Amino acid sequence: MTREGALLVIAGVALLALVALAWAWLRRTRRDARYIAPVGELPEGAVDMATFSGLYVATTRHEEPLERLAIKGLGFRSRVDVTVTTAGVALDLPGQPRIALTRDRLVDAGQATVAIDRVVERDGLTRVTWRIDDDTLVDTYLRPQDASAKALADAIRPLLPTTGSDA
Repeated sequence: MTREGALLVIAGVALLALVALAWAWLRRTRRDARYIAPVGELPEGAVDMATFSGLYVATTRHEEPLERLAIKGLGFRSRVDVTVTTAGVALDLPGQPRIALTRDRLVDAGQATVAIDRVVERDGLTRVTWRIDDDTLVDTYLRPQDASAKALADAIRPLLPTTGSDA
């Protein structure tokens, strides 16, 4: 085989791989089109309790950290500013509208080590579990830069619904 022939074979294989990736992403976005991120502001009167800068890693199906959801605004890794308030958690990703996770959507906050293609030190990610609709839970993974993942999870936990009886 000549050099030109080998180059054409390699280019063809690369093009085929790119087409397969684009087709797979298109199918995933169609599959996840029913999910809509809660865009908007937190309720008026919310008091800021803490802010964290870091990286938004991914949003996945609940307890399936390797199953990325292609939700508009949450489909790709990005920088993020997380604001924890008395009314919920706001995610500000560059070029995207604010995502407002109100208290009634929040289910859990904890730590994780792996999500999609990101593996970090033990418990180096913050995992926020929330309701994207009435029947579906998702996990959003965040990587704070100037604080620990535990500090971010601890800031969110007071917003979670209590599971025990207060009486």
